[in-house]
Amino acid sequence: MHNDITHDPGEGLSPTLERNIQALVERRRREQRAAKGQEKLADAITAFTGSMAFVYLHVAVFGFWIIANLHWLPGIPAWDESFVVLAMIASVEAIFLSTFVLISQNRMSAAADKRADLDLQISLLAEHELTKVARLLTQIAERLDVQPDSKRDLEEASRDIAPERVLDRIEETRS
Repeated sequence: MHNDITHDPGEGLSPTLERNIQALVERRRREQRAAKGQEKLADAITAFTGSMAFVYLHVAVFGFWIIANLHWLPGIPAWDESFVVLAMIASVEAIFLSTFVLISQNRMSAAADKRADLDLQISLLAEHELTKVARLLTQIAERLDVQPDSKRDLEEASRDIAPERVLDRIEETRS
């Protein structure tokens, strides 16, 4: 029974679309499981360092360090009055954090390249199939003696496109 309050989560999704979504989710899970321990560690560190918990931790630690070394906390002796040690720690931390971020970005870039390749292949397949459909429609129209409104557009749609030529032309226009 369907009413305005409840909603079937699969409503509006075709079985094919639902299957494709599940296949993509499963593939992503497999790729995450297949990731090396070092990659998982870099991702975990990057995720933590990109969180507010990391900011709060640094505010607390660096804040305490600065306040203590400015002699603002009675009973706690200063250990880094020139803040050289703090600067060194922050610098070394920045080196490692930027490396972890780059490792994670490299993985994300490789995944984005795979998705772009897949998207291109699907687009090329769709273009090829639409060209076949346009040819078939032209043949049907000729057999039924139906004149299309724009024969030129239909002829253009029924021509194959060379994707490598399209890429060449795009690159020519960028120069």
